[in-house]
Amino acid sequence: MNDYLHRTIPNLKPFSYEHHHDSHFINQRWVLVNGISKKKSIYIFKEDNILEISRKDNVIETSWNIDIQNNFSIETEDGLITVEAYFKDDDILVLNNKDKEEFALYINTTDYEDELNSIEDINAFLKEKYRKKVSTIIYDHEFYYIEQSKEYGPFKVEELAEKVKSGEISAYCFVKDVNEYDYSKRMRIEDLIKEL
Repeated sequence: MNDYLHRTIPNLKPFSYEHHHDSHFINQRWVLVNGISKKKSIYIFKEDNILEISRKDNVIETSWNIDIQNNFSIETEDGLITVEAYFKDDDILVLNNKDKEEFALYINTTDYEDELNSIEDINAFLKEKYRKKVSTIIYDHEFYYIEQSKEYGPFKVEELAEKVKSGEISAYCFVKDVNEYDYSKRMRIEDLIKEL
């Protein structure tokens, strides 16, 4: 069952009680992405193993539990299900059904001001989230660039942008992050500058 999940959503991090439970999981507003265009559901996993599910004007209280191997048991209208929890990111939760090839995807909207009511809203949320993440990564990292088979750097993106602006280097030079071994991602200075 896990192969199906990891093929569909790569690079998932397993739920870690120490890292995720208090800061990323409990008392957060999790909007269920599956079926959002038909009906919006908000899940709040509360202390004392209470699960609150809100749909329009209807609020259901049920229960959830976690065992020592981080397997969750959740009481739903369909009965008791056992799931494994993963995080794609700190605010994207995936609950993988252990008995079927299906999973539920949730987005944490606790700190998000706009409502998520449709696939379009989700796309806007993800686009904004990853745009901010990319900008932060770009500002915080340094990059090497290669020109005429010679490597230079590392430089911050602002420094590379200045070099391009002054005509010192071409915007089409390949760059790599300081943590990468080669230029196989084929990213150019102009790609970094676009994200500034």
